[in-house]
Amino acid sequence: MAKPPIRKPKKKVCIFCAAEKHGRSEPIDYKDTTLLRKFISDRGKIRARRVTGNCSQHQRRVASAVKNSREMALLPYTSTAK
Repeated sequence: MAKPPIRKPKKKVCIFCAAEKHGRSEPIDYKDTTLLRKFISDRGKIRARRVTGNCSQHQRRVASAVKNSREMALLPYTSTAK
Protein backbone atom coordinates (compact mmCIF):
# COMPACT_ATOMS: atom_id res chain seq x y z
CA MET A 1 0.00 0.00 0.00
CA ALA A 2 1.43 3.36 -1.02
CA LYS A 3 1.95 6.04 1.58
CA PRO A 4 0.38 9.45 0.95
CA PRO A 5 2.90 12.20 0.11
CA ILE A 6 4.18 14.23 3.06
CA ARG A 7 2.87 17.77 2.99
CA LYS A 8 5.18 20.59 3.97
CA PRO A 9 3.55 22.98 6.42
CA LYS A 10 3.11 26.53 5.18
CA LYS A 11 5.80 28.87 6.53
CA LYS A 12 4.42 31.55 8.82
CA VAL A 13 5.21 35.14 7.97
CA CYS A 14 6.38 37.72 10.48
CA ILE A 15 3.50 40.18 10.87
CA PHE A 16 5.89 43.05 11.55
CA CYS A 17 7.96 42.41 8.40
CA ALA A 18 4.76 42.07 6.37
CA ALA A 19 3.46 45.38 7.72
CA GLU A 20 6.75 47.11 6.86
CA LYS A 21 6.61 45.69 3.36
CA HIS A 22 3.14 47.18 2.85
CA GLY A 23 4.19 50.59 4.17
CA ARG A 24 2.46 50.55 7.56
CA SER A 25 5.10 49.77 10.13
CA GLU A 26 3.74 48.80 13.52
CA PRO A 27 6.12 49.74 16.35
CA ILE A 28 6.63 47.21 19.14
CA ASP A 29 5.89 49.17 22.31
CA TYR A 30 5.64 47.83 25.84
CA LYS A 31 2.55 49.99 26.44
CA ASP A 32 0.57 48.29 23.65
CA THR A 33 -0.78 45.36 25.69
CA THR A 34 -3.35 44.29 23.09
CA LEU A 35 -0.57 43.61 20.59
CA LEU A 36 1.66 41.91 23.14
CA ARG A 37 -1.12 39.58 24.36
CA LYS A 38 -1.05 37.90 20.93
CA PHE A 39 2.46 36.69 21.74
CA ILE A 40 1.70 35.37 25.25
CA SER A 41 0.12 32.00 26.03
CA ASP A 42 -2.83 31.61 28.38
CA ARG A 43 -0.33 30.55 31.07
CA GLY A 44 1.61 33.80 30.65
CA LYS A 45 4.60 32.42 28.76
CA ILE A 46 6.09 34.17 25.74
CA ARG A 47 5.27 32.13 22.63
CA ALA A 48 8.15 30.75 20.59
CA ARG A 49 9.20 31.99 17.15
CA ARG A 50 8.06 28.84 15.43
CA VAL A 51 4.59 29.27 16.94
CA THR A 52 4.15 32.99 16.23
CA GLY A 53 6.04 33.11 12.94
CA ASN A 54 8.11 36.14 13.90
CA CYS A 55 11.59 36.68 12.52
CA SER A 56 14.41 36.58 15.07
CA GLN A 57 14.85 40.35 15.18
CA HIS A 58 11.19 41.06 15.89
CA GLN A 59 10.91 38.13 18.31
CA ARG A 60 13.70 39.65 20.41
CA ARG A 61 11.92 43.02 20.39
CA VAL A 62 8.60 41.40 21.35
CA ALA A 63 10.26 39.47 24.19
CA SER A 64 11.91 42.58 25.63
CA ALA A 65 8.66 44.57 25.27
CA VAL A 66 6.76 41.84 27.14
CA LYS A 67 9.39 41.84 29.88
CA ASN A 68 9.22 45.64 30.20
CA SER A 69 5.43 45.51 30.25
CA ARG A 70 5.51 42.91 33.02
CA GLU A 71 7.94 45.09 35.00
CA MET A 72 5.53 48.04 34.69
CA ALA A 73 2.64 45.77 35.82
CA LEU A 74 0.76 46.09 32.52
CA LEU A 75 0.96 42.34 31.87
CA PRO A 76 0.97 39.53 34.43
CA TYR A 77 4.00 37.33 34.97
CA THR A 78 1.81 34.21 35.15
CA SER A 79 -1.89 33.48 35.12
CA THR A 80 -3.71 32.73 38.39
CA ALA A 81 -5.30 29.52 37.04
CA LYS A 82 -3.61 26.23 37.87
